[in-house]
Amino acid sequence: MDHMEQGNGTQISEFLLLGFSEEPGLQPFLFGLFLSMYLITIFGNLLIIWAITLDSHLHTPMYFFLTNLSFSDICLTSTTVPKMLVNMQTQRRVISFEGCIMQLHFFIVFASLENFLLAVVAYDCFVAICCPLHFTVIMNSPRCVFMVVVSWILILLHALFQSLMVLQLSVCTDLKIPHFFSELNQVVQLACSDTFPNDLVMYVTSVLLGSGPLAGILYPYSKIVSSILAISSAHERYKAFSTCASHPSVVSLFYFTILGVYFSAAATHNSHSSATTSVMYSVVTPMLNPFIYSPRNKDLISALRGYL
Repeated sequence: MDHMEQGNGTQISEFLLLGFSEEPGLQPFLFGLFLSMYLITIFGNLLIIWAITLDSHLHTPMYFFLTNLSFSDICLTSTTVPKMLVNMQTQRRVISFEGCIMQLHFFIVFASLENFLLAVVAYDCFVAICCPLHFTVIMNSPRCVFMVVVSWILILLHALFQSLMVLQLSVCTDLKIPHFFSELNQVVQLACSDTFPNDLVMYVTSVLLGSGPLAGILYPYSKIVSSILAISSAHERYKAFSTCASHPSVVSLFYFTILGVYFSAAATHNSHSSATTSVMYSVVTPMLNPFIYSPRNKDLISALRGYL
């Protein structure tokens, strides 16, 4: 695999991550803030995985998908935050060429996986509420594993293709990335060679891999709402709503923060502003997911209390 080259033909060895602020006085505060958020994310999601793994009563499709979602959250933040913390602590904001490509690749993998898993959980809720008598037949273990494996395959191929496309670019003398991690769009913008193929691929894959899972979320929930409203008993309606109440909260948080990032970047044309708002879906959302799912889930709370 060839290294990305500079316009003069020399090979690139490292990039400079500008992060959020160059103010030395802010670095200790930012370091403490992001370290705390990272530890909460790791601890909260590991706790969910641990409880679900140990409790046989939680070995159901919903908890299987929730385990995968928690794993994805851990990996998503671990792709960016540890490197940012090291750079803050050492006051060296560099990232090697290999590190940049790996970070870019794995961020695409786990951000996309989050997207796909949210759609799979929506389908699980749809079957549970709209087809309860056939739930065990439809959502059997092989089918659940198949949906997750297919998601992984599509995402890995997508991330590999994007990474290979980046490697074909030539970069000019400016090697500064105005972000706290190697974000795909920011790296592509450093190129002095033709980026039209990269921009086209990013646009097409964003539409396909973004709108596809989103449609896979909105359609089941339109059916879920219709089915719940048709229930005559108020108690049964409440019970049905509470079954899937946490998932729409996570979906809204994930999609609204991503939309906020790109609308903010488009409105301000400010890369530092984009870096700040990117924290919402890359750091804050994975941290909040355990707090959204756990309090509304009595079985999970019972399992956690039993093992703590």
